[in-house]
Amino acid sequence: MRELNQALAEIHAIRGQVARVTEFRGYGPASHVATGLLAIAVAAIQAHWMKNMGMPAYAAVWAATAGCAVVCTGVETFTRTRRMHSGFVSQMMYSAAEQFLPALAAGLFLTIVMLRFAPRDAWLLPGLWQLFFSLGVFASCRFLPRSMFAVGLWYLGCGLGCLVLSGADGGLSPWEMGVPFGVGQIGVAAVLRFGRGRDDERAA
Repeated sequence: MRELNQALAEIHAIRGQVARVTEFRGYGPASHVATGLLAIAVAAIQAHWMKNMGMPAYAAVWAATAGCAVVCTGVETFTRTRRMHSGFVSQMMYSAAEQFLPALAAGLFLTIVMLRFAPRDAWLLPGLWQLFFSLGVFASCRFLPRSMFAVGLWYLGCGLGCLVLSGADGGLSPWEMGVPFGVGQIGVAAVLRFGRGRDDERAA
């Protein structure tokens, strides 16, 4: 029995290692386009009907938007992973989450801490959210198409730009979230749709 358990553990470790070095094809372009358009739509609604809101309300709106995006992306990712990585579903999903979730969790905890203990500095959050998101993208680049690195640079540049622009007046603009995440998610969809083909051609 001990030998059997050891063999099963070794097989599980091997499957996990294979998942870490295999290109992840579970992310699909459709959900990323949808979440990009959602970000732009939320920014437009917030700019027109929800002006002059405080940071707690601003954060709540974008937290809800992020939650919808995670659900939308998660459903497509799980469905595609079952189809594209049959037999390695749990390992591939875990490997993908292992790369991206730490950055998202850090952004969430930072938001809670800043709203609770440093509300006067909460204008920094939109830029910081984008910086954390860029770190998640960079961490995931090793098993995604090479051109995904450009998306990480986009979020990095937008995050730094938001910190500079927001620092000038300390104000909150919904477009500081809508434009970076709208364009960024659509960029992710473009890379997933067209980047894999170019990588396959280079490898051939």
